Parts: sequence; C-alpha cells; structure tokens
Amino acid sequence: MRQHDTLFIGGEWVAPAGTGTLDVISPHTEEVVGRVPDGTAADMDRAVAAAREAFDRGPWPRMTFAERAEVLGRLAEIYAAWQNEMAELITEEMGCPITFSHLAQVPQPLGTLRFYAELGRTFAQEEQRPGLFGPTTVRREPVGVVAAIVPWNVPQFVAMTKIAPALLAGCTVVLKPAPETPLDAYPLAEMALEAGVPAGVLNIVAAGREAGEHLVSHPGVDKVAFTGSTAAGRRIASICGEQLKRVSLELGGKSAAIILDDADLGSSMGMLAIASLLISGQACVAQTRILASRNRYDEVVEAVAGMVSSQQVGDPADPATGIGPLVARRQQERVEGYVRIGMDEGAKVVVGGLDRPYDRGWYVAPTVFAGVNNDMRIAREEIFGPVLSVIPYEDEADAIRIANDSDYGLAGSVWTADTEHGMDVARQVRTGTYGVNCFTLEANAPFGGYKSSGVGRELGPEGLTGYLEHKSIMRLG
Repeated sequence: MRQHDTLFIGGEWVAPAGTGTLDVISPHTEEVVGRVPDGTAADMDRAVAAAREAFDRGPWPRMTFAERAEVLGRLAEIYAAWQNEMAELITEEMGCPITFSHLAQVPQPLGTLRFYAELGRTFAQEEQRPGLFGPTTVRREPVGVVAAIVPWNVPQFVAMTKIAPALLAGCTVVLKPAPETPLDAYPLAEMALEAGVPAGVLNIVAAGREAGEHLVSHPGVDKVAFTGSTAAGRRIASICGEQLKRVSLELGGKSAAIILDDADLGSSMGMLAIASLLISGQACVAQTRILASRNRYDEVVEAVAGMVSSQQVGDPADPATGIGPLVARRQQERVEGYVRIGMDEGAKVVVGGLDRPYDRGWYVAPTVFAGVNNDMRIAREEIFGPVLSVIPYEDEADAIRIANDSDYGLAGSVWTADTEHGMDVARQVRTGTYGVNCFTLEANAPFGGYKSSGVGRELGPEGLTGYLEHKSIMRLG
C-alpha cells in the first residue's frame, strides 16, 4: 500500500485543501494498492499561483537554454537510476505488462529527457536576419505557465513529452496526472528537487475531471498541453479557443497496418504484435485495423490469429505476460461492449470473444475479427483494448483509401519485402507517425496527429517550438 498525504506545489510537499482521496486499484487483483489526495480547484489555484510566481519573478525563464539544459541533464541522470522502480510502479498501478514497462514505459521518457537536455545545449535564443530596412532579431521566449494533463496508459512518457520541452523553453508547469495513475508522479517530484529544479517550476496535483477543467480554464495558465480522448480534447479546445489560450492536443486513433502481398508474415507478426497490442491495446497509436488483400486474406487472418493466440494473458508482473488486464472495470465493460457490437454487425470472431480469461481482474479475451468492412463501428471507433479487425482490400490503391477513410490520423504502418516501395505507401497515408516493417516513436522526430487525432506536435525540435513565442525585433542604425 503506497500512501501519500501531500501535493507537490511550489517546491514543497503541502497539505491538500480538501479531504478527498484517490484510490489506486490494481487491475490484476482489484485491490487498493495506493492512495493520494484528490486535488481540488483550490489546490489548482495554489499550484497555478506558484507556477505564475516562478515564471513572472523567478530565475528559470531568465536562464539561458544551456543553463536549463544542464538542469535537465542532471534530472536525466537521476531518472536513469530510478528506471527499475518506476517500471514496477507503473505496472502495479495500471496493469501494463512488466516487460513493456522495462521496454518503453520508462526508457521512452528517459530518452525524451536526454534529447531535450542535449538540444538545449546548442539551441539559440536569438537569431539575426537581414531585413529590408536593417537587421532583424528573431527571439524565442517561453509561452508562460503550462497546464500539462496526461492519461493513465503511458503516464511517465506522456508527462515527459510535455515537461521536458516546456522546462527547456523556460516555462513553468502544473502537471495533472490521471486519477488512475497518480503514484508515479511522486518520485518524479523528488527527482526534480534533487536535480535543482527551482521552486514553482514544476508542480504536481493529481485530480479528477472537475479540477482538471478548472485548471484548463484558469486565467493564470498560458498554454494547455493535453493527451487523452478526442471528446475531452474537443472540450479543452473550446475552452482554450474562447480564451485565445495556446493549446496542443494529442488525441485518439484508429490506425491501419497495411500488409502488402509480398510481406513475409512470419517475420512481420512479431513486430505487428507490438504495434497492435502494446499496453494490451490501450494505446492511441495501436494499429487495430489490419488491412490484407483478398489474395492473401485467409492467410493473413490465420497469421494474425496465431500471433494473438500466442500472447500469454495474465499477471502483468510476470515477464512472460504479453497482455495484461485493462486499467479499470469500466474499460473492461467498454471493450466487451465493442466485441458484442462487432458480433452484432456480422463480423466473425476468429480468436477470443466474450469469455473472460479470469474471474478476478479486469481482463478481456484478446479478440480477432474477420469479415470486417471499414464501415463497421469496430473499424471506425477507438476501442482501446486488444481487439483487432482484419479488413480486406482489392489492390494497393484500395488499401491506401481504406487507411485514409477514418476520422483519425495518428499512426500506421506498412509491411512489405520492398522497403523503398513501403516508403512510397507511407507518403500517401494521411497520418502523423508511420512505420515501414515496424512501429516506434523517436524522441528526435515529431509526434502528433491529423484530423481528429489532434492539434500540434510533440517530441523533436518541433515539440520545443510549441512552448515558445517568437518575437521579431527590427532596428535602424
């Protein structure tokens, strides 16, 4: 039982304004494994005030990029020493298989932190440009106070895609972890203190939706950086639009993996398992639409079914587990509801279905549907669970059309023996991140979505730009 009684505000551990608590429940055992304060609007006011004070009068925004990068570098060194403990903590609180926690849940945020620390060592705050009437100075300045709101599926990675560039830019941050996964934010606060992040530069208040909306609409916040559902993103965008507040949104996806006829199914399935089933399918980038030509359709269905069937379902702390429980009972019921929808729509269950693997824990059976067309709800709506739909296409042009026939545009992949031809396919799919015979995210490359998958980009130099204002200063003489 991990018990915390305080919030991290202004560089200190402080008592919350209210008496409410958030219980962290193990998705595997359904037992309470942690408890933290449930932040209130008053707590958000205090956190924004601390961030505002640190931005308006503190040293952080007035340091050079190189000086801030030095602090981020120290934070990265400290973070590296916490990797094992952080991976185990994330697995405990949200049920991610421990193997994936060690593979990505912690190395990805560490890599992001290191990337921005290195970028900041040479990043120029000012640039001189020749002008028509005289020289022009283009100056890059921090946006201000940032509200960073993160989900439960990859809590540390998403937090770092916001915190690292925001801090490097000179912004101050109020981080709101998801109420399902607040525990991993506590060691992050301790690391920030040890690294020498000044008071008020990073504040952390776990809370639910009401306090989160209060934070978004707070007049002391200059930018909102949100990752979560498309529905919540629309609400946040409307608030920020009314206030003309800066906003970046990384939202949902319904990504397609195109399997071309020349693909080696044996070698592809191992990587496709990661691309489509990572975090038990609870990932916005999960490629849950598998596109196969009619020429090889039955063969692909069989290969995908074999890949899914080979995944061990069970205790997320077991290194042999490939698919763990879902994060909450509501998520279990939601995913099972979509399995029923698929069956009602006439799709054929090849693997899985509605029989739960275990009586205890929020498990669902990993499911593969065949006979799916792209108009079905299971092919159009984000399920956020281990449910794959194999959709037939006539030819390559039809595959690209189907991949693009979606409200979303976040991720995707193509599987082929000809990687150069795979690049040609990648250029035609309207999505933000793409893989040829693989899928991954790189800290040095932008990540974000087209269409309803979001606004703006995170990671890479482009991710830093989102936390900067650009000022032009012209002069004569």
